[in-house]
Amino acid sequence: MIHLASLLNSGLAPDLVFSDLLLATEPSSETAPMVLAGVLLSLVFIYLASKLGGELSKLVDLPPVLGELVAGVVVGVSALHLLVFPETGAVASDSVVMTILQQIAGLNPESISEVFTSQSEVISVLAELGVIILLFEIGLESDLRELQKVGVRAAIVAVVGVVAPFVAGTVGLVLIFNMPTIPAIFAGAALTATSIGITSKVLSELGQLKSTEGQIIVGAAVIDDILGIIVLAVVASLAKTGDVDVLNLVYLIISATAFLLGSVFLGKFFNKSFVAIAEKLQTRGKLVIPALIFAFSMAFLANAIHLEAILGAFAAGLVLDETDKRKELDQQVIPIADILVPIFFVSVGARVDLSVLNPTSADNRQGLVIAAFLIVVAIIGKIITGWAIFGQEKINRLAIGIGMIPRGEVGLVFAGIGAASGVLDKPLQAAIIIMVILTTFIAPPLLRFAFKAEEQLVEQPVTSE
Repeated sequence: MIHLASLLNSGLAPDLVFSDLLLATEPSSETAPMVLAGVLLSLVFIYLASKLGGELSKLVDLPPVLGELVAGVVVGVSALHLLVFPETGAVASDSVVMTILQQIAGLNPESISEVFTSQSEVISVLAELGVIILLFEIGLESDLRELQKVGVRAAIVAVVGVVAPFVAGTVGLVLIFNMPTIPAIFAGAALTATSIGITSKVLSELGQLKSTEGQIIVGAAVIDDILGIIVLAVVASLAKTGDVDVLNLVYLIISATAFLLGSVFLGKFFNKSFVAIAEKLQTRGKLVIPALIFAFSMAFLANAIHLEAILGAFAAGLVLDETDKRKELDQQVIPIADILVPIFFVSVGARVDLSVLNPTSADNRQGLVIAAFLIVVAIIGKIITGWAIFGQEKINRLAIGIGMIPRGEVGLVFAGIGAASGVLDKPLQAAIIIMVILTTFIAPPLLRFAFKAEEQLVEQPVTSE
């Protein structure tokens, strides 16, 4: 490895020093084609894993995203080593992709290590693009018009559903497990998420989507996503500084909230211009390309003011959700998400080292206890939201609370960004992933039970309207 200090002390001019550094870090003409080959082979494994996992998950009536995550665990550092990353402690010899390339091209160990690093960086960037597109898509699906129908009650449920698990999780991890503040805050923040997609699907199957409970759950999940993304932007920014400064914390909360609300407010003036521009364009992509320009610009702006890029993408989705082209844009973004989002979910799973939760090792038992603690807080912290609504005697409070339980893709965004930032160690990351999987698995059957239990309790003849 070339050290900057030794180069600077070598007597070379500064511009030559940095030229040498660039040459040392850039792939050589010999290895550059192998980097592309490594990326392509990695994508083959990623897409195979995501499709197989998604299809198997669908067969057992579970969200495909869970199948993609579990498939990522299988192909990653925990099992097959088809997709591994240097930040997890893996080296080139651990990667099956690198082994295949070395056999084909006959590269020396130094060259293959260089290819491994560069290939991993490309996959990581593609995964980052995937999560940006995912949050843009979630923003597009967050219909703010629907919130007006159940606004106050949904807001109460959402706020309680964010504050209760966040405070309980963070304080519990600090006081009970003596965890450092920043990782505890990040893990507590991961408990705030709610997956609107999973709950909406179950409510639709039960014919409860348009019921009072259904509208409150969906409305609360939308607000929950908004609050959760703000929380994520704040804690991710805290992770960059590595210190909890009260003034900085207040600044981040205010700036993230102002950025999101300001974007939505200004979007009302932007919408007509966006539609007018899209209608004047004549070539292919006349709607989706301007939308992506706007989404990436918002993501860049959020990143530039020390917030998270995903906050900007989510805000862009909320803004464009208000346009007359929303449904058409939704359909055009889906194929892009189909290409990029699986890379993110499989990469998140691939980074999870489940060996750190092996109960036969004494060192791993605390990680298992932390995982159990997070699961309990994740479930109770959402179930109590149903009882946060006062004055609604005939409402199914249990169903509302259960409907807020699944973390789904939003919870995985927390885990992925926490791991990428280096805040979450392997046991805590694995514990969060297990919490996300379990809450997403148990929510659909529990929600069906809650509505059926209510029907059995109200065993009185009901005349059809």
